[in-house]
Amino acid sequence: MLNWIKQSNRKKHLFYGWLISLLGTITAGTAAALTAEFKDKQWGGKFDWLDVAATEIGAIVGQLTQCGIVYMIYHMLK
Repeated sequence: MLNWIKQSNRKKHLFYGWLISLLGTITAGTAAALTAEFKDKQWGGKFDWLDVAATEIGAIVGQLTQCGIVYMIYHMLK
């Protein structure tokens, strides 16, 4: 069922989507995903929506991680 994640370099997409959203926002993760796929298409590859999906999944988890960290810091300082 999750074989599509093991294909290509989607684990990197997950990781970098997570990292970008952890340090920035989910919007930055979306922009990075679309930019990476546009670059692939410009260099003769194909625009792969599954790579975008993998990056977005990582971005969602990264944003949730960021929110959790902010929440914990808020309650520690309260």
